Amino acid sequence: MTKHIFVTGGVVSALGKGLTSASIAMLLESRGLRVQMQKLDPYINVDPGTMSPYQHGEVYVLDDGSETDLDLGHYERFTNAPLSRGSNYTTGQIYLKVIEKERRGEYLGKTVQVVPHVTNEIKNCIRGLGGPDVDVVISELGGTVGDIEGLPFLEAIRQIPLDIGKENCLFIHLTLVPYLKAAREVKTKPTQHSVQQLREIGIQPDILIVRCEKPIGADNLEKIGMFCNVEKRAVIEETDKTLSIYEVPQGLVEHGIDQLIVQKLGLKAGPLAMDDWWNMLNRIRNPEHEVTIAVVGKYIEHKDAYKSIYESLDHAGFSHASRVIVKRIEAEELYEAGPEKLLSGVDGILVPGGFGMRGVEGKIEAIRYARQHDIPFFGICLGMQCAVIEFARNVLGHEEANSTEFVATTNHPVICMLEDQKSVTHKGGTMRLGAQLCHLEAGSEAEKCYGKPVISERHRHRYEFNPEYKQQFVDAGMKISGTSPNGTLAEIVEVSDHPWFLAVQFHPEFKSKPLSPHPLFRGFVEAALNRHLARTHATV
Repeated sequence: MTKHIFVTGGVVSALGKGLTSASIAMLLESRGLRVQMQKLDPYINVDPGTMSPYQHGEVYVLDDGSETDLDLGHYERFTNAPLSRGSNYTTGQIYLKVIEKERRGEYLGKTVQVVPHVTNEIKNCIRGLGGPDVDVVISELGGTVGDIEGLPFLEAIRQIPLDIGKENCLFIHLTLVPYLKAAREVKTKPTQHSVQQLREIGIQPDILIVRCEKPIGADNLEKIGMFCNVEKRAVIEETDKTLSIYEVPQGLVEHGIDQLIVQKLGLKAGPLAMDDWWNMLNRIRNPEHEVTIAVVGKYIEHKDAYKSIYESLDHAGFSHASRVIVKRIEAEELYEAGPEKLLSGVDGILVPGGFGMRGVEGKIEAIRYARQHDIPFFGICLGMQCAVIEFARNVLGHEEANSTEFVATTNHPVICMLEDQKSVTHKGGTMRLGAQLCHLEAGSEAEKCYGKPVISERHRHRYEFNPEYKQQFVDAGMKISGTSPNGTLAEIVEVSDHPWFLAVQFHPEFKSKPLSPHPLFRGFVEAALNRHLARTHATV
């Protein structure tokens, strides 16, 4: 029987349920268990694909083309759990399934209700991840206890122990214990109220994880356990990690959560094997170098909009024993102030993806500055398209070159819509999505980074490099070093006479892990580090 762990949150949102869930999954995997993970989101959108980054942070894309919540990025970075479309469900998807069944007459004329029809569908989605090759399924519920839209999900997970036995289920509740500076004391009452709400629904937490700024002391932990009806050893404090999110698993291990879960669920697990992770933490805490990377984007003020990119830069830094300092620059601000003012002194420049015209001219200016000043440059998705536009304008002499996304009537459409996108009318889930093969040119910088001729990367875009301009770019020094298997789509471009200038149409940040940095991020940070060391030695 597959065991199920349900992770809920209370008091406030953004407590780090995703990180905590991923860390728990990693610890169980490190003890030889086979784990599956899932995020259940209460919002009515069918998926995050049509949501603004300001609303929900980045849209994380899986190999199968699913547009998912950014927490699935944490799942993949921390674990080896195979994620798919069934790893992220929203209220919109659940209701869509129920309505489609009603339209097909599958309910045989019954009145369709939240209980049991919606809750049964949620239970089907949760239990569907189990099976003979899965020891534990961890399902994280988005939002907080008390949110009206989350009630069907809470009711569904309340019922699952009745279906499969309480001994096969475990409830973990994550809450906040705030510290009031004026009173100089922590307050446990919000946690007590959150658990009270959960118990009113019919769910008794087995483990409480309390987020806090600093250790709250044994007395407070005992008090929380008593008022929340949770044994003292199962009340675990999780203090803020100021250095790295990758310290979270270590904190949980120190409080024995992995052994607690193994005992409570009766799991047959081996000893914890985390030596590689502990060695990585040592490198994080004792870097030999620092390197500064400017990220020039349009959603800079929302840190989670480029979450995977920031994490991938960190991963690459770990592999080079370096701390990556990210300088976040708003593209519109750069266009107004000029690149010389905002980019002076950086070791590398990265331009990420995005949609819409806003900020594009600032990104193009940043790319021009990187190309003309021999600063390592990495462009991703829209970042590649902007690199193509910049090269067309300033090297090929096509001053009005642009993308048809921004100027439909441009005389030089060096970026144009994918042919199969021209007939698309619906926005959700209709882009070029998911894993696609790419063939690399022998001897190219991309091929050197990957160390193999064929790769697979995840995509999310509607526009592409216009192949009619291919020869002009190649003749002027921008090679197309990666193409789709049939050779028609440009996936990677490079500038030949430059220390490191590479841009990709796909999203490599979705396949980077702390113990296995993405090859392109590793190559980019290495080039930036070489520039930093050369400049440092030149001034000594």
